[in-house]
Amino acid sequence: MSGKRRAAGPAQTSTTAKKGATAEGSGAKRPRTRKQQVWRVARWLLVVGLVGMLVAVGGFIYAYQTTDLPDPNDEFETQTSFIYYSDGKTEVGSFATQNRQSIPLDQMPQNLQDAVVAAENRSFWTDNGIDPKGIVRAAFSNAQGNSTQGASTITQQYVKILYLTQERSYERKLKEAILSLKLQREMSKSEILEGYLNTIYFGRSAYGVQAAAEAYFGKDAKRLSLRESAVLASVLNNPSNFDPANGKDSKKALKERYTYVLEGMADAGNISAEKAEKAGRKLPKFPEIAAESRYGGQKGHMLAMVRSELHDLGFDDQQIDGGGIRVTTTFTKKAMDAAAAGVREQRPEGPEFSDKNLHVGVASVEPGTGAIRGIYGGQDYLQSQINWAVTGGMVGSTFKPFAVAAALEEGFSLEDTFDGNSPFYYNEEGTGDRVRNEGYGSDGLGTDYGSAISLLRGTEDSINTVFADLTVSMPDGPEKILETAVDLGIPNWNKNARGGYNNLDNSPGLEPVSGIALGSATIAPVNMANAYASIANGGRAARPHVVQKVVDKDGEPLYTFKQSTKQAIDEDVAADTSYAMQQVVQSGSGTAALNLGRPAAGKTGTATNADDDVASAWFVGYTPQLATAVMYVRGKGQEKLDDWLPEYFGGSYPARTWTDVMGRALEGAEIEDFPEPAHLDGEAPDDGHDPYTPPPKPTKKPTKKPSKTPDEPSDTPDEPSDTPTPSDTPTTPPPATPPTCDPLVGCQTPPPSTPTPTPPAATAPASTPPAARRG
Repeated sequence: MSGKRRAAGPAQTSTTAKKGATAEGSGAKRPRTRKQQVWRVARWLLVVGLVGMLVAVGGFIYAYQTTDLPDPNDEFETQTSFIYYSDGKTEVGSFATQNRQSIPLDQMPQNLQDAVVAAENRSFWTDNGIDPKGIVRAAFSNAQGNSTQGASTITQQYVKILYLTQERSYERKLKEAILSLKLQREMSKSEILEGYLNTIYFGRSAYGVQAAAEAYFGKDAKRLSLRESAVLASVLNNPSNFDPANGKDSKKALKERYTYVLEGMADAGNISAEKAEKAGRKLPKFPEIAAESRYGGQKGHMLAMVRSELHDLGFDDQQIDGGGIRVTTTFTKKAMDAAAAGVREQRPEGPEFSDKNLHVGVASVEPGTGAIRGIYGGQDYLQSQINWAVTGGMVGSTFKPFAVAAALEEGFSLEDTFDGNSPFYYNEEGTGDRVRNEGYGSDGLGTDYGSAISLLRGTEDSINTVFADLTVSMPDGPEKILETAVDLGIPNWNKNARGGYNNLDNSPGLEPVSGIALGSATIAPVNMANAYASIANGGRAARPHVVQKVVDKDGEPLYTFKQSTKQAIDEDVAADTSYAMQQVVQSGSGTAALNLGRPAAGKTGTATNADDDVASAWFVGYTPQLATAVMYVRGKGQEKLDDWLPEYFGGSYPARTWTDVMGRALEGAEIEDFPEPAHLDGEAPDDGHDPYTPPPKPTKKPTKKPSKTPDEPSDTPDEPSDTPTPSDTPTTPPPATPPTCDPLVGCQTPPPSTPTPTPPAATAPASTPPAARRG
């Protein structure tokens, strides 16, 4: 037995003993207090937070190291392309994806730079490109369900514009922060500020400070005052809300923001407090900025012609709209203004003769260069994109000078004679296809002028039958006339070309048929003016063009027009053709052009549609310095002019409009004379066209008493009266001519029909002299 003594009291069981040991023994676990429990949770959260932070930092570092600056967004790399008149300084208009023009920082006033920093990012010059506090603040705000906040520095805004989208998301904000830090290391603060100020949106469709200065104050950015600079810096925050043009509330909101910006400039030491206080008393004056679209009026037609030619030269739309190119055109403001004013002054008045109904196309081309100096395309470009100066219409008798030149090249002379009686039949039997002169004549089929009318008089009075006889008298006459016209600058007819409104490279309906000289083809006024300019230039033709020079945004040349001409017709042929057209002005169907007060040559023309209605009226002419074509058409280009226009011959409204346009365009220019005619007299390829010679008088024998023989023949040739008779028939294309070509619909072959006689000249207004009604 053991020698140990048991304590008094009841014996303890093993279970009881164990319980006591657990409660009071040194190895027992005690219950945790609430404080201990909170601390335990906090430790775990701290560990998780530290791990998460390490992961986030590691992820950010990895993203930073693996992220490269992407290519800039295309639209913010673009620059406005500017189009200038021929002086290279006066602006016609612009092409732009955005209205933006980059300028260097040294052309931005210091006040403007300081104002933008004060308005948008006062720590710009010292921060690292991001604002951590702002990001945290925005994160909490966004987490609470508020609207997504930006908290962006100038660097972050620039990155968002240049590289990212406007999407509001945390992923985009992370990219923005990474790229901002990257950009901060690769660009200086000044470079970042310059880029930002050239891309940020200021409202009024203006991107960048240069466009904004023009949009708000009508001046270059370098000329902005302190007040104006503070306004632009204020507008940046919310362009629509702070634009003073949007009403009193916007102006009031702008004033508050404007004061905030000036105070920020004073706090930064950019300006004195006194200066800030003085400037803050009132906003600067806002001039009225013309709201006219850059495509309004005739500018749209001009710019469309420029774009089309740039395409032909190999420039694509990306270069044109966003390449910042500078294009010097051939247009002169003087010629453009002359065309618009001449049309406005001479066209008939009344709502029925508005630009929507009556279309006037005008084109002026410089002889020797092909430079298109002025155009009038018709209706405001914003109302209609059809430019009638390049669409054109049937040219009528203005095509006849090409037949004159072709005949002179073949050996005929201006004194050679042709059949002036009406009608003229293409076959010897006097049946079938025929051409008639204007007027009724004795048989109701046109005025008779005589069987032997000189080519000179036929041109002067625009006698149709003379030119029909001339055409068939030349071997391959239609082909020769077509070849001459093309050589002088009239495009061939490309039957495979799409229809449309631009006929600068196409002449629908122009075919080598017997009626070619009567002008049923559709030709653009630009091409008619250019072909006449070739005659004025001694027969040397030049390519018509509107683009003279193209340089890039840095002034490096990209294209320069290379001047060249080719001898289309002999110089003497050009001199005699020109002489014939001078007689049209001096005493023929175009005497209205005498009012120009300087030597001029020209030709009237009218043409009829398939219903024998007059559908176009023309006058094309030139001086040695300038050639101009004027065309009047109605509706879609084929609608009736007679009994609608007060006067519908080429010698009326078109000739008077031509005279007005040329007078304005040539004001102050030296008066120049044409070369003397060569009086060519070659060997004509066909007999029976020699100059008319009156028969000699019979010799009288002396007698002692009066003779009982019949009266002696008269010394007067058997020709029509010298009284001018309206000629230059509004030509119904005979069946031998090409199909009628509607410039907006295409070419259609009319059914055979007998021409309806034109009303006699007496039906024209009595106030119009006979000469003005011819053509």
